[in-house]
Amino acid sequence: MKAEIITIGDEILIGQIVDTNSQWIGTELNKIGVSVHQITSIQDDKQHILNALQEAQERVDIVIITGGLGPTKDDITKKTIAEFFNDRELVEYPEVIEHIKALFQKINHPYREIQNYQAQLPSKATYLKNPYGTAPGMWFYENDTVFVSLPGVPYEMKGLMTLEVLPKIQQQFQLPFISHKTIMTYGQGESIIAERIEDFENALPKHIKLAYLPSFGKVRLRLSGRGNNKESLDRELQEKVSEIQQLISDIIVGLEDGYSIEKRVGELLVQHQKTLATAESLTGGKIAASLVSVPGASAFFKGSYVTYSVEAKKSMLGVSEETIKNFTVVSKEVAEEMAIAVREKLDTDYAIAVTGNAGPTTDQTDKTIGVVFIALATKKGVLVEEFNFGQPREKVINRTVNKSLEILQKEIIKNS
Repeated sequence: MKAEIITIGDEILIGQIVDTNSQWIGTELNKIGVSVHQITSIQDDKQHILNALQEAQERVDIVIITGGLGPTKDDITKKTIAEFFNDRELVEYPEVIEHIKALFQKINHPYREIQNYQAQLPSKATYLKNPYGTAPGMWFYENDTVFVSLPGVPYEMKGLMTLEVLPKIQQQFQLPFISHKTIMTYGQGESIIAERIEDFENALPKHIKLAYLPSFGKVRLRLSGRGNNKESLDRELQEKVSEIQQLISDIIVGLEDGYSIEKRVGELLVQHQKTLATAESLTGGKIAASLVSVPGASAFFKGSYVTYSVEAKKSMLGVSEETIKNFTVVSKEVAEEMAIAVREKLDTDYAIAVTGNAGPTTDQTDKTIGVVFIALATKKGVLVEEFNFGQPREKVINRTVNKSLEILQKEIIKNS
């Protein structure tokens, strides 16, 4: 069972808003066994909409359309969809009018007759109740294809999908089971991992696929399976996960989507009853932000000093003027002093400190853009590593965050 998602709105195409609707819809469809074949964003233009609907009908079984269902008659989406189905007759739903009036009454907003237009739907449409907004959804079934039109407001769309659309799809179609297992890895690139598990990947059966999802400093390995028996499929996927674990156990940090390295580090710190502090320059507090995104972070994270300027490093952390003069602010020696100072000030077991050149300029240093020093202080001493993360600025910052946590994780495991 294949689906296509069509988002309507110029604001998406010009980058004014990010299309988060498609991401959410795709995830929810996948959960019930529907594969998203294509995602299309189009202008709020009559011919463009008609072409997109016709092309989607030739490709997929289910078409989900979001956006364009405004309260005024100059909105063309509903009219264009009606034209596509050769359905010129609009049927007014009194219950929609009463629903809109009730919503407006709650917020002391006057009801105007123009709102009646939202209660008028093409006669071929099945009305889908929108509990959170004024525009109802529409369900069409023609030529063995389901078309669903939903408002673009995210919380309204999600309510309609959850309460109306997904249950109707499950009732109307016999769907396969689609399951995923995602393995989180850190410390090695996609090509190296691919070499290490090449024989495993080549031996996978046709109904199980492996995808590499790389990002800054990490690679997610997603196993996706399709079958008619959920228990059997889940069991088979778990066996494949176990096989991968035996091959690359040294770089695996988690086995589920959303299982981040900061969560893993937090669990290790709590498990061993250790605490952490950070001193950040080029990352501007991003390491601390990633750590406090973990629920319960107060159990292991004491705080951070964001010392972006040279003056802040000296006044807040006590980095010596002589060290900066002799080695520049981007140096092993400065990173070491930062780490020692923040660990002592916040009285922690571990402390991370970072200094480097993220770009676009190198300021008053002798290091090129991309050079970063990461220091990890413990009660036994300080480990400092130098990296060159290249360009651009965002890449340098994000890789510094990930590499810092990776170094910390290895150190905790080594000492456990």
